[in-house]
Order: sequence, then C-alpha cells, then structure tokens
Amino acid sequence: MRLACTPAGRLRLPTVVRMWKSKPDGGPERLVALADGVFAIALTLLVLDFYVPRGLASDEYDDALHELIPNLGGYGLSVVVLGAFWREHRRIFGFVRQLDGQVITLSILGLSIAALLPFPTKLLSEYGQEPESVAIYAATVAALGAAHLAVLLVLVRRPWLRGGTRPPGGFRLYALDLSVTVVVFVVSIPLALSVGDAAMWLWLVMAPIKVVIGRRAERAR
Repeated sequence: MRLACTPAGRLRLPTVVRMWKSKPDGGPERLVALADGVFAIALTLLVLDFYVPRGLASDEYDDALHELIPNLGGYGLSVVVLGAFWREHRRIFGFVRQLDGQVITLSILGLSIAALLPFPTKLLSEYGQEPESVAIYAATVAALGAAHLAVLLVLVRRPWLRGGTRPPGGFRLYALDLSVTVVVFVVSIPLALSVGDAAMWLWLVMAPIKVVIGRRAERAR
C-alpha cells in the first residue's frame, strides 16, 4: 500500500483507510428508537404461526393444542433471546454520545439479524429434531451476539464516541460477558450437527458463567 503526498507535503491516506475513518454523525437517539421498533416487530412475528383451525371435533381440538406445544417452546426461548439482546442493545447505547458510520452499519446488521430470528424459531419449533434446525438457530443467535460485540469493541477503540459512563467492571469485562454468548452458540453449531437437539443443553452453560462475570463486575464497582 502506497501513501501519496499532497503538494504541502502531508501524507494522503489511501481511499479504503479514509472510508473507514471515524466521523461523528449525530447522537444515538434515532438509532435506539429504530432498534426498539425492530425488536418489537420481531417479538410480534413469533406468534404469527400460532393457529388452531375452526370446526374441529373435541379430540381433534385436543390434538391441535398439543401440536402447539413446540411452538410455545420456541416462542418462549426466542422471547428470552430477543429480550436479552434488546436489553444489551440499550445498555451499549447508553454509553454512546456520538455515532459514526461503522457503529451505524454494525447496528443495522445486528437489527437485520434480530428481525430474521422468527424464521429459525419456526424451524426449531416445527423441525426441532433435525440437526440443521438447531444449527441454524444457534448460528443466528451467535451472529446477533457478534454484531453487538462488534459495536462495543468499536466504542472501546473510539473513546470520542462515548459519554462519561462506563459499565460496572469496565468495558473489558463487559466484552467478555458478550463474548460468552457468541462462543457458546458457535460451539453448539457443530455439536448440533453431530448430536442433534441435545446440543441445546449447552446453551444453559451461559447462565452460571454470566452470573460469575456479573458478580465480578459488581465487586469492581
């Protein structure tokens, strides 16, 4: 990569470097409002597949309700996932004073993945016995977590975008907490393809790890 010089003798950055140069572009309020709307719509879409046909006999009605149980399980799981990521999104942007192009791009990427989550939820509900369904769901959640983590890392490297507040324990510990989600769901992808839906038990590993990180953060206040 060659660096050109201006007539005044100053170095001129290559085009690619200039494209990724951070340029503040207003406050986070509108992006946070957009995120609230996307998460709300994604939560709403989770219930659209709940359906009981009309005119069923008593035994058919009982069977139809029984068939909804996997949908309820997938709905409950994805409500927890989307609710947790919505909370983390608002928490991350509580540290933001100014946006730049990279923060906006990564945030839109994360919101597009959040809006996609109802589809793998449907796969998990209707074809949960298929290893691919579990792997696709895990990959979607891992990608959503990676987008949130990427936004946080950009903020860590660009303090001029942040306000004066910091997470308990500092940004490094907070990044570790977000990384746990990404790592656990990434590891569960090949595990799902080999052992099927039993890989979902791995997701429970996050709970005690996050509790330990949370306690450590509280002690570091």
